[in-house]
Amino acid sequence: MSRLFGTDGVRGVANADLSPELAFRLGRAAGYLLAEVTSGERRPAIGIGKDTRASGDMLEAALIAGLCSSGVDVLRFGVITTPGVAYVTRRLGLAAGAVISASHNPVSDNGIKFFGADGFKLSDEQEDEIAAWVDRESAIPRPIGVGVGRLYDENNAKDLYLYALQRSVQHDFRGLHVVLDCANGAAFELAPQLFRSLGARVTAINTAPTGGNINVQCGSTYPQVLQEAVRRARADVGFAFDGDADRCIAADAQGEIVDGDSLLYLNGVRLAKAGHLPGDTIVITVMSNLGLRRACAREGIRLVETQVGDKYVMQAMRTGGYALGGEQSGHLIFLEYATTGDGMLTALQTTESMLSARATLAELVADLPHYPQMLVNVPVTRKEGWEVEASIVEAIRWAEEQLRSQQGRLLVRPSGTEPLLRVMAEGPDEEVLRTVVGKVADSIAQVLGTGAPSH
Repeated sequence: MSRLFGTDGVRGVANADLSPELAFRLGRAAGYLLAEVTSGERRPAIGIGKDTRASGDMLEAALIAGLCSSGVDVLRFGVITTPGVAYVTRRLGLAAGAVISASHNPVSDNGIKFFGADGFKLSDEQEDEIAAWVDRESAIPRPIGVGVGRLYDENNAKDLYLYALQRSVQHDFRGLHVVLDCANGAAFELAPQLFRSLGARVTAINTAPTGGNINVQCGSTYPQVLQEAVRRARADVGFAFDGDADRCIAADAQGEIVDGDSLLYLNGVRLAKAGHLPGDTIVITVMSNLGLRRACAREGIRLVETQVGDKYVMQAMRTGGYALGGEQSGHLIFLEYATTGDGMLTALQTTESMLSARATLAELVADLPHYPQMLVNVPVTRKEGWEVEASIVEAIRWAEEQLRSQQGRLLVRPSGTEPLLRVMAEGPDEEVLRTVVGKVADSIAQVLGTGAPSH
């Protein structure tokens, strides 16, 4: 049976898979488990933030109702980034935090994820416990009278978060021209305000959310827009965020994309030289490029690998006592300053690396090789059991044999947020990659597919 929670919360098509009824039950279960409701003077409180999707209001109302029904007060933060919710939850001493967002996914989707009182994402075990109570929500007590939770607007949440970000850098940014693509999402006001407060000249694009244009041909999943904007503005650097701004992709002054692997490398080198990279170690995922692995080995930086999902990167960081980790997609975690991936913090720290080295972004990654990767997404009817389908197993075995001689690799994994199987191959020969990925993707589509594989 598939889990209610994926790699990043409960996701689905809003008002269909992710219905207000489900959001209500999630609120009841989360309030019951994450906040210890007592008869004391101070009632526990949970903070809620959201991105700019039209469905956010509906799901927010349902989630608030569920939380209040369990006897928990709710502090409403409004439109704020996911890492902003994590920070303010910890800063204000709340019982938990909740985010209504589907991050980089299409506007029709939405999601609900939770942070604990410490600002960290919940463990799989905690999420499974919430899911179990969702199924038996009627057994959760329903307080009455003054025992019902109340709703309050927390108007200082964004200012608290921005002040914390400002304190994470040592340099001021005067003299720098920065382009920010805010994806018509949660960072549409916050990111420009942050960089301007540090002295940068800012060209901000995609800062007019309508409820229906979040991530639409903009942001970190559509970096062509950032590339063109940086070239047109003749800016020094550009940063693109996704809908909830927990990830960041950069562009150098020539408009060349600098992905999450490259950002890990350049920031890791700076931290290592300053003696601020514990164990000289960076935590990465299985998707990280071979070029990053080889460049870090050359610099004496050790890598610890996890499965895809910044939650699992964070778990490895906390277990090992490491300070930096992240994903190729642009989820970077700077544990000294944040308890989750933070796109705006990543942009700040990358700018800090440029200023510390007195170098351009292109210069900082000039010696980082990049090996071609080919990724195909295959829509599927189910994400379980593909590993034992004979034709798929045979296609994978054949593909791995083709790549072995080139020191390449193949990775097949289910998406944590969408009904997809992802097929990725990496190596020096793009034609070989195209062939092996196509064969494996076709074998999956024939057995489990609901449509044509897409790049």
